[in-house]
Amino acid sequence: MSGPLLITAAALWGAAAGALLPRAAYRFSVPSGEPWRTRCPGGHPIRGWLGPARCGPCASAGAPPAPGAVAPYGPRATALAAATVLVCAALAAAGGTRPELAVWLLLAPVGVLLAVVDLKVRRLPDPLTLPFAAAALVLLGPVALVPEHAGRWSTALLGALALGGGYFALFLLNPGGMGFGDVKLALGAGAVLGWYGWGTLMLGASAGFLLGAVYGGALVAARRAGRGTAIPFGPFLIAGAFLGVLAGACGA
Repeated sequence: MSGPLLITAAALWGAAAGALLPRAAYRFSVPSGEPWRTRCPGGHPIRGWLGPARCGPCASAGAPPAPGAVAPYGPRATALAAATVLVCAALAAAGGTRPELAVWLLLAPVGVLLAVVDLKVRRLPDPLTLPFAAAALVLLGPVALVPEHAGRWSTALLGALALGGGYFALFLLNPGGMGFGDVKLALGAGAVLGWYGWGTLMLGASAGFLLGAVYGGALVAARRAGRGTAIPFGPFLIAGAFLGVLAGACGA
């Protein structure tokens, strides 16, 4: 498949996958310790985890709606789809036809979902972070057997342990500044970064901290936060991993 066709196919996949995220984003976006949402704001049960965040019964309340009308209650599908399209298209442009691209495209929507939830409620759900790490290692295993691959499964495993261990140490040193959800997410980020080697791992990890520092500094400068204010770090960890994978794929 040629470059433009591959990028187009990846973008279409991103659009389709991103459009299915709003319901999951709404259901997962609850403060730590609270159960996942099972009902819309109007109290009607939500069926399933994937799909648009819209409720037909809510739209039917009050004045008679047009046929098939539904009331939105979560993130807009267009915004999540646009973000996933950009991520998937960039991964395809950097990775080309290498087999690990399939793994990156499968993991990308989960990364977008995690970033959205953490930004909303400062929580990284275990049903997403732990399977993300496991899926990265399990899926990269067969890819390592394909001749055209450009990484190593052994460094992916070691990268997961190294970055997860590093974040765990930071969590022990400063539990108020680093959540345990970040530690679990670091396992998956370390796996995808470690695939392309230790240089890529260091680059992606450093990029995450740099982006988080810039964001925190901007909040302090705008007087929207103090120096001790905790910020959701998951989106920056994910963004750093994304940038590292792009650099690793381009340099492979």
